[in-house]
Amino acid sequence: MSRRISPVIPGFGLTLGYTVVYLSLIVLIPLAAMFVHAAQLTWDQFWNIISAPRVLAALKLSFSTALYAALINGVIGTLLAWVLVRYTFPGRKIIDAMIDLPFALPTAVAGIALTALYTPNGLVGQFAADLGFKIAYTPLGITLALTFVTLPFVVRTVQPVLADIPREVEEAAACLGAKPLQVFRYILVPALLPAWLTGFALAFARGVGEYGSVIFIAGNMPMKTEILPLLIMVKLDQYDYRGATSIGVLMLVVSFVLLLLINLLQRRIERP
Repeated sequence: MSRRISPVIPGFGLTLGYTVVYLSLIVLIPLAAMFVHAAQLTWDQFWNIISAPRVLAALKLSFSTALYAALINGVIGTLLAWVLVRYTFPGRKIIDAMIDLPFALPTAVAGIALTALYTPNGLVGQFAADLGFKIAYTPLGITLALTFVTLPFVVRTVQPVLADIPREVEEAAACLGAKPLQVFRYILVPALLPAWLTGFALAFARGVGEYGSVIFIAGNMPMKTEILPLLIMVKLDQYDYRGATSIGVLMLVVSFVLLLLINLLQRRIERP
């Protein structure tokens, strides 16, 4: 006589219903409301708002600095994950815990600390000033702030995949005469690339929408160091809800398209 074992989680219909309701309340309905509000504008009005020089400058700055920060963390984060997985050394657990610090630390606190560090009279900024360039209140400072905030995304995405790669595979390739560069190219890269792209996409998406850690170190100079989230706040402070909604829709569409392309590339790489 067979005994029916009830599943721990309810059936597909019930769990799908909870998922759709939760996703609708948290994500879909707010985003749909933003599109509905933007639809009250004519196309000419919407285009005039999003094509304004100030908006285009903020758009370019936000996406370029987020891209640079994600690329930097793609390299540095992978190296950190490699060290934490492949080596044992004193203080390893402390470093591993410190990587998650940007998740726990309020972004405004991080922004104030970075600004105090990189201003021309700061501990690091004074040496940069002696060399003839500035870090704070420039796109470079924004990139550094985004690099700090988005570092855990790459490390925590690559780290478990790297830990699951058998060391025996690398040792077998070395025994067959493969050089270290060949082992890296033909064994490690194919295994790590999908996870790396996921971490890169998460870091990029977080960097585009980051606000708290950037506004202090950016200087917020229109056409120079003004990011899109700050411009949206400026529009809201001026009670220009249509302008803020239009910029938000632009930001959402561009981010979605870029993330979609990254996900399609990731699926293509994972396909055997």
